[in-house]
Amino acid sequence: MNPVKLNLFDPAFHADPYPVYTRLREEEPVHRTVMGAWVITRYADVKVLLRDNTFGVFDIPTRIERKSQFLERNKTGELRTLAQAMRRWLMLCDPPDHTRLRGLVNRSFTPSAVEALRPRVQEMVDQLIARVRDTGKMEIVGELACPLAVTMIASMLGVPEEAHASVTRWADGLSRVLDPLRSLEQYAEMNRVAQEFLEYFRQLFAERRRNPQNDLISSLIAVTDQGDKLTEDEMLSVCMLLFIAGEKTTVNLISNGVLALLRHRDEFERLKQDPALIRGAIDEILRYDSPVQLNTRVPKKDFTLHGKTIPAGDLIYFSLGSANRDPSQFPDPDKFDITRKENRHLAFSGGIHYCLGAALALIEGQLAISTLAREFPKMELVPGTIDWQKEIIFRGPQTLPVLLNP
Repeated sequence: MNPVKLNLFDPAFHADPYPVYTRLREEEPVHRTVMGAWVITRYADVKVLLRDNTFGVFDIPTRIERKSQFLERNKTGELRTLAQAMRRWLMLCDPPDHTRLRGLVNRSFTPSAVEALRPRVQEMVDQLIARVRDTGKMEIVGELACPLAVTMIASMLGVPEEAHASVTRWADGLSRVLDPLRSLEQYAEMNRVAQEFLEYFRQLFAERRRNPQNDLISSLIAVTDQGDKLTEDEMLSVCMLLFIAGEKTTVNLISNGVLALLRHRDEFERLKQDPALIRGAIDEILRYDSPVQLNTRVPKKDFTLHGKTIPAGDLIYFSLGSANRDPSQFPDPDKFDITRKENRHLAFSGGIHYCLGAALALIEGQLAISTLAREFPKMELVPGTIDWQKEIIFRGPQTLPVLLNP
């Protein structure tokens, strides 16, 4: 058998990465891709290394900023606005900055704080379903998952409803910034979108300083004014990250979940018969087809694992998607089983970079999918090939049309 040559950008790999991951775990658990990055695929390795402080974040902002020299100034300008905003994203910060920023935002995303949002999430799910109920069909990504995710983040921050369409457009325009191999034109467009986003939120911050409300932006302003070291630029970056990461994780969780359940009708039937299984079902969806497939890290010093030495500064991908299909941790890992026990998946990463919005994503996934199962017990996929997002960090279908009452 020929050795595996992993190309993370191959459309065939996007369609189904798991057979490739199986071979890598068995044959080469530390693998160098055709593009020169490293991929680590075994559960035990990924779990430990996610918590290892000898690894730092990958400096994407500097790489983006350097691309400015290749742009024609009169056509596309520079990428400094985008790069500087990203430099303050939690997922791209190491301690001590990460510790300080995370500590100030954490209080709004604790399980107890997010649980109070459950009625609002259910209300939003019901409203989105009501819009399409009479049509007998729904496009899960665009008509349910995306508007739910963006609206909930917008509501938490205090963005007025009339601006929700704009923030949805901005979040979508910035969502691919974490993936490499974007063209200069794409980066320039994302920089333009970042400028629009920041301009709007600066105005909203000024309004909240004059008229505080019961929302996250007002809370961030309050802790800053009380003396905590959080600048306005840092607050703006936090808001931007919440939209991008919050949208992608939740959208893919819901769409991957609907897809898995409708492809495994026996599991869908079990969920309909016992709605209390929804919490376990969401965990199994996160494990079986993880919405975030890869985490990036960089070793601060040379690092050896399974006989392979990775030089300091090289890009490493920790494969959450592969780790969550590792048979050494999950018996019969390719089976979708919503009653799986001891489901300690790594879908939300681990260590200091554990997903800030995990509790909110869980509630959104639980309510969206359980409501669909209750309201449309005969729901089916529209026949056809799934067109997967052309990304390597995130995994989910670009669209997912279903028939509600076939």
